[in-house]
Amino acid sequence: MTVRPYDAVLCDIDGVLRHWPAPGPTDLDHVHGLPAGTIAAAAFAPSRLQPAITGEVTDEQWRAAVAVDLADVCGSADRARRIVTAWSELVPRIDQKVVSLLTRVREVVAVALVSNATTRLESDLARQGLDGLADAVVNTSRIGVAKPDARVYRMAAERVGVPLHRCLFIDDTADNVVAARAVGMAAVHYRRIEDLEDALSALLRT
Repeated sequence: MTVRPYDAVLCDIDGVLRHWPAPGPTDLDHVHGLPAGTIAAAAFAPSRLQPAITGEVTDEQWRAAVAVDLADVCGSADRARRIVTAWSELVPRIDQKVVSLLTRVREVVAVALVSNATTRLESDLARQGLDGLADAVVNTSRIGVAKPDARVYRMAAERVGVPLHRCLFIDDTADNVVAARAVGMAAVHYRRIEDLEDALSALLRT
């Protein structure tokens, strides 16, 4: 009998499982006549994003604050709110190959999704039929700390009841991968689907 290399797979969401629209001629900045990167610069400024992904503010409060920040460049508060509403309605592309791999692996070991996310994550996952993909969803806005804080990895391992050294962590952000290794997890820096296929191949052979 083949011995499993891991007892749990902990997988990031954005950049691995789902992918938001890339900048281009159809993006909202262009459509609304804003300089490229305007919306992202406002939304993902550390002073705005960090409170949202650690639960200090709700998703709704975060988006409202982004609209306030955009009011000057948009010309009016009303126009800024309309643009943020349109931005909020964007739907990410789901990588069905990742869904298939995680579904197969879950037949062998526990699977958790671990994301730096706002309080909207759970409803977004449900909207796209992903709420049943994993045994647990670790949303940082629900636990008060965000990756690469070591507490996120420890909480994720606890959620699936698996020791840190028996977990495989997957993320597209290098700093998060380094932090996972620092707490004793095996970890893979995801850049393409082959990275995930290679990392999970041993589990899928067991």
